[in-house]
Amino acid sequence: MDIRQLETLLAVMEAPTMTRAAENLHLSTAAVSIQLNTLANELGLQLFVRSGRRLLPTPAGLRLAEHARSLSGQFKRIKEEFANDVVSDARPFHFATGATALIYRLGRPFRMLRKRFPRLDLYVSVMATEEIVTGLVNHQFDLGLISLPVHDERLHIMPLFEEELLVVRPSVTRVKGNHIGSIKPAELDGKPFVLFPKHSNMRTVIDRYLDGLGLHRRVIMEASDTEAIKGMVESGFGYSILPGYALKQSSKFFQTLHIPGHRLVRQQALVTPLNAYPRALTASVAEFLHEMLGD
Repeated sequence: MDIRQLETLLAVMEAPTMTRAAENLHLSTAAVSIQLNTLANELGLQLFVRSGRRLLPTPAGLRLAEHARSLSGQFKRIKEEFANDVVSDARPFHFATGATALIYRLGRPFRMLRKRFPRLDLYVSVMATEEIVTGLVNHQFDLGLISLPVHDERLHIMPLFEEELLVVRPSVTRVKGNHIGSIKPAELDGKPFVLFPKHSNMRTVIDRYLDGLGLHRRVIMEASDTEAIKGMVESGFGYSILPGYALKQSSKFFQTLHIPGHRLVRQQALVTPLNAYPRALTASVAEFLHEMLGD
């Protein structure tokens, strides 16, 4: 028994004649007859009796039709739920990003995204790049915003904007505005630092940068949250290197600096998992955000 046989049963019951039912199904009369006979033989039931040119359902046929309508409706709902159509796709959409990008870059794009896709059932997870990559590979997320470099053949990577990473150091007086000063490498040698955790993507970028300048540092604290690191710097615990977008405050107790001739940047990217059956909504959301966030 299959859904086509049950749909044939319903078509014959709802049409005035077998011929009309066959036309509605785009089948021959013989094909319709074979499907009904196969269904009747499998169940061991008589489904119809003939009355002139018409087929009248038996009580068993009517009961089977009730089940057929229920199954047909459920089958239709399954097809609609998993339809790969951007407009009708109302399944949960899982997006993962880092806290800095969420706070400082994604506010307006998310507002525009909801206008563009009013049925979008968006869920946002905030975590480090390494966790996002794992979640994408395991198909826990539809789309992620991460920091490069990341190399994984199971992912499709769409580079976005570059973001400068700047040195921050404590200030005993309140600093106003977004002025970026300069500092010599030697002034950082041996200083205490509050940095992102070891083995994180951001920490790898920063360590390579400081190693390239031949600088020693004392890492007195590690934290994965940019705002927590800023708070520790303002409290006088030490220096740090943080994304420029997170440092645009009107008033703070830290100085923002760069090393002339040694610019440090990180590149952000949108990432989707490679999928044998790609979700059309994922591609559309990724393209929209790429336009909103790309330089």
